[in-house]
Amino acid sequence: MPDSQPHPSDGPTSDSTALLLCGARLADGRTVDVRLSCGRIEAVGTAGSLTPHSSRVDLTGYLLLPAPAEPHGHGDTALTADGPGPVSYQPDDVQRRATEAALLQLGHGATALRSHVRIGDVQGLGPLEAVLQARRSLRGLTDLTAVAVPRLLTGVAGADGLAMLRDALKMGAAVVGGCPDADPDPTGYVEALLEVAAEHGCPVDLHTHGDDPARLARLAAMAGAVRPGVVIGPCAGLARLPHEIAARAADQLAAAGVTVVSLPQGGCGALEQRGSAPVRLLRAAGVRVAAGSGALRDVSNPVGRGDPLEAAYLLASRDGLAAEDAYAAVAASARAAMGLPEVRVEAGFPAELLAVRGERIAGVLSLAYSRIVIHRGRVVARTSAVREYCDSAVAVALELPRQIRP
Repeated sequence: MPDSQPHPSDGPTSDSTALLLCGARLADGRTVDVRLSCGRIEAVGTAGSLTPHSSRVDLTGYLLLPAPAEPHGHGDTALTADGPGPVSYQPDDVQRRATEAALLQLGHGATALRSHVRIGDVQGLGPLEAVLQARRSLRGLTDLTAVAVPRLLTGVAGADGLAMLRDALKMGAAVVGGCPDADPDPTGYVEALLEVAAEHGCPVDLHTHGDDPARLARLAAMAGAVRPGVVIGPCAGLARLPHEIAARAADQLAAAGVTVVSLPQGGCGALEQRGSAPVRLLRAAGVRVAAGSGALRDVSNPVGRGDPLEAAYLLASRDGLAAEDAYAAVAASARAAMGLPEVRVEAGFPAELLAVRGERIAGVLSLAYSRIVIHRGRVVARTSAVREYCDSAVAVALELPRQIRP
């Protein structure tokens, strides 16, 4: 089940209003008009060649890209780092946090989001129900998918976890997840999770530090037969293994069709688990690597930003990926990891788009200030940034570019 599949409780989806995007620059250097209708790209033509059905948006000076997606968020705990006292898991508080986090990430450009939600313990299924309510309230703005994350699935306590996991899927969680490293029997945890996923035909998305090569090998062996494939992350521990051992693990993950989601902005675990997966090594082995944000200003990472373009920037600046490959990790690869349809700026593809002020991908990863976000064919978020300087004869003489208020 792809993340984009609506649940019956979400209600019907209405077609978006037709829209013409004028004068947009594409990554290949062309300047075009793009006409959107019924949530899809209807036509792409040379600038000035298309007539609008109704409204239009001037994208002169903007680079138009497929919208990024967020494959690894934590809406139930987001934005709690500065709160006084212990974190509240009252449903209203969780719904407010999940909604605010999703809108923040939407403003950055992510039009689809996976939120990993812990179930069980004292809170039971309450946080999940709150995130699902946030999903329903955000319908038409962004696609929010809940990943049910039980703590234990083996032993006596694991029986309750399994029952709750099945209940979570009946409630509307679309993905099964979890942290096998935290269970006394990590292999048994994965086996139980894959069994439930097979019962319900849903994807699997696991947290693992990735520092145990034998455990990764067993996971890859079990995941190889699963369709749709298994996603794991953040795998920062894989970068701390000797190169030969890490390369062997990467080969095993590639052979099993496992996708790795790296979290270059800081991860979502304890301080000693910070770091980032070895993306170049994984890509060289043929592993699909996507990138996400992880924790968003919670106890795990009090300075998280939830910005996919920052994640891409870090992949380019720190890990040495080409800017285009870094952006693909937060866009095309992230969408593929989530089972979402491919997006290209071509006729017939979904109208999930991000316009960023700038001319080339490398430039917008560095200075992505002004953004226009399009979901299902309509503008759902705008961010405008204006940089002003005092008058300068030097700037005028050199004809340096500057942004000014309209």
